[in-house]
Amino acid sequence: MASDVQQDIAQTSDIDLMETAIAQAEHARLLAPPNPWVGASLVTQNGSVFVGYTQRPGNDHAERVALRRAGDAARGATLYVTLEPCSHHGRTPPCVDAIIDSSVSRVVVAVVDPDQRVSGAGIEHLRQAGIDVEVGVCAQRVEQQLAPYLHHRRTGLPYVVLKSAATLDGQTAAPDQTSQWITGPEARKDAHRLRAESDAIIVGAGTVRADNPRLTVRDVFAVDGKAPRQPVRVVLGAAPPNAAVRPCVERGGPIDEVLEQLGKDGVVSVLVEGGAHVASQFHHAGVVNRYVVYVAPVFMGGNDGKTIFSGSGAGTISDVFRGTLDGVQQLGNDVRIDIVPTSS
Repeated sequence: MASDVQQDIAQTSDIDLMETAIAQAEHARLLAPPNPWVGASLVTQNGSVFVGYTQRPGNDHAERVALRRAGDAARGATLYVTLEPCSHHGRTPPCVDAIIDSSVSRVVVAVVDPDQRVSGAGIEHLRQAGIDVEVGVCAQRVEQQLAPYLHHRRTGLPYVVLKSAATLDGQTAAPDQTSQWITGPEARKDAHRLRAESDAIIVGAGTVRADNPRLTVRDVFAVDGKAPRQPVRVVLGAAPPNAAVRPCVERGGPIDEVLEQLGKDGVVSVLVEGGAHVASQFHHAGVVNRYVVYVAPVFMGGNDGKTIFSGSGAGTISDVFRGTLDGVQQLGNDVRIDIVPTSS
């Protein structure tokens, strides 16, 4: 009975300390890409906790930050990290070397890194050095947190987020094509955060001609107080020579081929901003990993406005797309609704 209680206490401690690492990883979300946004926490033998998160590319990963802060106190400690420590030399030296040199006795990993340069090699390297390694603590939470990175490494394709803003009767623009602004400032700021989390933004040439958008990230800052990097702007078709979206990447052809090339170029996540024709292309191609719809308490009051998707939809109710609700958040006077495909 006593051993069962001790095991429960140890497991609770592992979960709590991994949750601390997960919270640290959120700080890295706008810093680390295209590297994974990873968090770490280290508990010493006397119970002191040191934390870290991955810095901008070319700087320390989460493990090294936590180890540096712990110093000599890392000897005999347990290190918690949301993603398997790297075992290859990229922009920075392998994190497994720093972990081994620190003399920690135990490493707890949430998720194995599917990157073919790692993929279990980091864990094996640690075990060969005599370090106890446990894998899978809070794995589901980290799978969600790192979903774009993990999807890209597993499939070679970018994680696709389709974003739209609509009225309560499902329309995105008035009959005269005007659409600014359906939502309020809080929802628009959140949409800029979505842009900041994306490696690329995709729009159609028709939207560029009609709205002449810049597609830049504004009024969003990383945890270090600096502006996040600007995503690559991708136009499906040809952008006018003087378009505000320039410089941009112009792409044509089937959607799956466009995504395949972006994935090869190292694009981990894309945000599809429309318009309705482009949204339909991605939706019907079955490549959307997450739908984000900002709904305003507004009615167009008719059926002559533009809807989220163009063209023909499901011919019968049995053929409609049914997703899984993955989040609802009120933003000022609007609501953000997150939906993922049920099969995801």
